[in-house]
Amino acid sequence: MSRWTTLTADVEGRIGRLTLNQPDQLNPLGTVPLAEIADAAAWFDTTDASIVIVTGAGRAFSSGFDLREFAGRPGSEEDTPAAARAQADLGRIMAEAMERMRALTIAAIKGPCVGGGVVLAGVCDLRIAADDTVFSIPEVDLGIPLAWGGIPRLVREIPPAIVRELVLTCRPFDAAEAHSLGFVNRVVPRAELEAVVDELAEQLARKAPSVVHATKRQVNAALEDVASTAGAWADADQLGAAMRDPEARAAARDYLNRRQA
Repeated sequence: MSRWTTLTADVEGRIGRLTLNQPDQLNPLGTVPLAEIADAAAWFDTTDASIVIVTGAGRAFSSGFDLREFAGRPGSEEDTPAAARAQADLGRIMAEAMERMRALTIAAIKGPCVGGGVVLAGVCDLRIAADDTVFSIPEVDLGIPLAWGGIPRLVREIPPAIVRELVLTCRPFDAAEAHSLGFVNRVVPRAELEAVVDELAEQLARKAPSVVHATKRQVNAALEDVASTAGAWADADQLGAAMRDPEARAAARDYLNRRQA
């Protein structure tokens, strides 16, 4: 029996796969998936994987932060500032676990890639997007900040003025624009995504794992100098407060209703 309920993780030779596995819900990143991704990242370090492909089952990469958990917070005695902050901090923990993983990660992105899903894609070392991918960062419209170290991670890949625009306007952008901005390495037809990513993974898996890992560490260290995520732990304070705000919860419910309409 699998140790995970919302994802699958396996390794064949030097190539691992982490697949978000709630396709009927577009692979949301709620409390359980975030904890399981962090756990799977640690598990991969116990295997021979030098490359890990990260993707979502079904038509989506990820619909991002699970707004059902946010919109439905009951305001009970358990809904304390400390509890909200602890839940809000799971995304940072997930992102840092993915970055610490020894294996080089390749995001295979398709369909909707929303909010926290953009952060998950952003912590991967390489990103290949299908031509049907649509990115969006709707947090500001929901009255919540983009947390999980999302801002510095985006600034590492995209010009800061464009990051401001994308985060503040919340407008969607497609795979072609993401490529032109430097957020994704390549855009391929949807039907070719799996084959292209598999070929890249096999090519990289033939290289010395120690050198691949050393290169990943060197690039990550340089990126910290570009835009540090050292203060990302404080994101949870703002996000946790927003999660307890009735107006923000109402905005989340409205967003869910529009998306389901």
